[in-house]
Amino acid sequence: MKYSYAELAGMIDHSLLHPTMTDAELEAGCKLAAKYKTASVCIKPYAVKMAATLLKGTGVQVGAVVGFPHGGSTTEVKRYETEVACRDGATEIDMVINIGKALSGDWAFVAEDIRVVTQEAHKHGAIVKVIFENDFLNTDALKIKLCEICEAAGADFVKTSTGYGFVKGADGKYSYKGATEEDLKLMRAHCSNKVQVKAAGGIRDLDVLIRARELGTARVGATATATMLEDYLKRAATPETKPDAGAKPKTGQLGTGGY
Repeated sequence: MKYSYAELAGMIDHSLLHPTMTDAELEAGCKLAAKYKTASVCIKPYAVKMAATLLKGTGVQVGAVVGFPHGGSTTEVKRYETEVACRDGATEIDMVINIGKALSGDWAFVAEDIRVVTQEAHKHGAIVKVIFENDFLNTDALKIKLCEICEAAGADFVKTSTGYGFVKGADGKYSYKGATEEDLKLMRAHCSNKVQVKAAGGIRDLDVLIRARELGTARVGATATATMLEDYLKRAATPETKPDAGAKPKTGQLGTGGY
């Protein structure tokens, strides 16, 4: 294998954000993250205390979402949500931008929103990942502008999606891309090395995880953690063979939708 287990597991923020998730499921998810040695869990604010207790001493960080999933809370509410999450044991904050303000071009509002949350998180020693929700952003120019704002605000990561940004089409059906190769390349190209990139939405198999890494992604949000890492262990235990001359390489596909 090109990458070690630790390198790939250390990219994963194990996502525990589904609206129907019970306490028992949240606890099981934290234990799964500890078992597979992921970078963190990404969890709902009310569950941070529980996660911090369960994960103490495991090396798995506790991440909390702020303004999730649509980013519409006031800046002060986002700041206070960050303060409480950090007080409860979160060391990572995944905040959602105010999407409507970004689409309106009110960049002063967007920048202040990100700056205030980042400043509060850093005060507590936590890092900040800023979620753009790219499915709702209709031009690359908007994404580039957000990269520039995040860098200026001192954010630690830019992140593609929440995993829940479903877009209603003309036929009335909802669709979702999540992380795409194009967006990951764009976001990596328009941030300096001080700001890392996180992919979320559609990271569901090992080949996709590896491809995201090769595009310069440092973290991914995923629920399919066990599937991906068990696949890694299986492949690592199997001697590699040369592919057939006419065979196409097996690759995952970014941007297929679903968290």
